[in-house]
Amino acid sequence: MVVPTKKAMNQRLVSWTLIVGLFVISCVAELERFEHAGKPDGSLSFLVVGDWGRRGHYNQSQVAFQMGTIGEQLDIDFIISTGDNFYDNGLTGVDDPLFHQSFTDIYTTPSLKKQWYNVLGNHDYRGNAEAQLSPILTKMDSRWLCLRSFVLNAGPEIAEFFFVDTTPFVTKYFTDPEDHVYDWKTILPREKYLNNLLMEVESALGESRAKWKIVVGHHAIKSAGHHGNTKELNIHLLPLLQTYDVDLYINGHDHCLQHISSSDSGTQFMTSGGGSKAWRGDVSWWNPHELKFYHDGQGFMSVEMTPTEVSIKFYDVFGNVLHNWSSSKQLSFAI
Repeated sequence: MVVPTKKAMNQRLVSWTLIVGLFVISCVAELERFEHAGKPDGSLSFLVVGDWGRRGHYNQSQVAFQMGTIGEQLDIDFIISTGDNFYDNGLTGVDDPLFHQSFTDIYTTPSLKKQWYNVLGNHDYRGNAEAQLSPILTKMDSRWLCLRSFVLNAGPEIAEFFFVDTTPFVTKYFTDPEDHVYDWKTILPREKYLNNLLMEVESALGESRAKWKIVVGHHAIKSAGHHGNTKELNIHLLPLLQTYDVDLYINGHDHCLQHISSSDSGTQFMTSGGGSKAWRGDVSWWNPHELKFYHDGQGFMSVEMTPTEVSIKFYDVFGNVLHNWSSSKQLSFAI
């Protein structure tokens, strides 16, 4: 069950410093925070899926079935969606039947009746983006929680997740939208929005005392898939991951499953964008020492965590384990 912190559900606390004259005026906002309890033994497990909402087509239903099976085996605590929740153009409003046809009526197994933490993808911005953020959807299906950016403290303090709204970073959506119409309400002026978001993310990362730090966004920072690297995120977000020792960056956008271990960063880059339609054979060359795994088909990802260990598995549409990776770290004790 998701538990908001002392901050109200739809309220951000803003600290203001106003010094007149030669001094700087500063405004630092905080990302909304939530807490999710782990298991009594101090562990945590969850699934990650992205790019899925197609009314069950393109093997979405089959992926959902396997997610339910693995979710039961792992006794998962929650599910993360990496965005592009509803194709092709998001939701038209809170009464769009696509919400039920692509979410409520698809992920029906008991193990998936857990909290879903969702971010928006570029396809979601092509519809009424505000609809997905509306508490009305949560009243329709209590599993649904979607915000542009937020922080989830899970465990507590086993892991802290920093969900980042990556779509507004991508310049081409503004300068060359092709035939698409994006819902930029509350985003414009873009530069101000992005500057504030980066400050909020950096502040949250700097304050984190979690054993594991995980950043979640729709767009890839590093990818051998169709879309490749997102240059704007490499410029603006990657330095924060490096500065604050982020363990994992998890994304969707490329319709594949992927693990990149970059030589210039301690962060592991995981793509889970195989929730429905996949792009067979659409992969670019990548340094084989860094590209640990790539699957150009449907599937999803599982994560099991304790304060000292993390284990990640990628599954295909048949529930087969295609790749696994694990890491450990020592507990630090204050003296």
